[in-house]
Amino acid sequence: MNNHSESAFAGTPVTIFLDRDGVVNEKVPEGSFVTCWEELHLLPGVPEAIARLNRAGIRVLVVSNQRGVALGIYSVEDVAAIHARLQQELASHGAHVDAFYFCPHDRDECDCRKPLPGMFEQAQRDFPQIEAASSAIIGDAASDIEFGKQLGMGTIFIEGNPAKQKPGTREAGARADARFPSLAQAVDALLK
Repeated sequence: MNNHSESAFAGTPVTIFLDRDGVVNEKVPEGSFVTCWEELHLLPGVPEAIARLNRAGIRVLVVSNQRGVALGIYSVEDVAAIHARLQQELASHGAHVDAFYFCPHDRDECDCRKPLPGMFEQAQRDFPQIEAASSAIIGDAASDIEFGKQLGMGTIFIEGNPAKQKPGTREAGARADARFPSLAQAVDALLK
């Protein structure tokens, strides 16, 4: 189903898990981090795409690895402040994210760093009706696609800027159920 023009799912998902950096906002170069609101630049069409998901009654959750916290580059409070400002910006477009989840840990320190299932489990505690089978993840990295595959979710790969992609990203795109150039185009296909 790696086709740009058709949906990867028999039915529209009830819950969409969105990766943040590279899907919602511009990805910064590998080894760099978004440390404050001023460094977060929304990708074109994102607020409108999220608003369309909201209007369709689809739960929208952001799940993001934020290793920069573990490295001491920014704090948990900084991430929360960025997400609060993002929510305000989305609201100005009639959109909202139902909840934000992020992993502040370094590699091999937790069960919540994607592709591990911890953020999905956190979301299920907050929204007990969430089921993997009626969910999809939209991401731009191998860890996003692996997260979805391990849980049995639909997986959608966003083809980001090749210069800012981690090693293994091309293979992740090939493993995903569907691939699109942007979140807006992925949402168009999901809502058809």
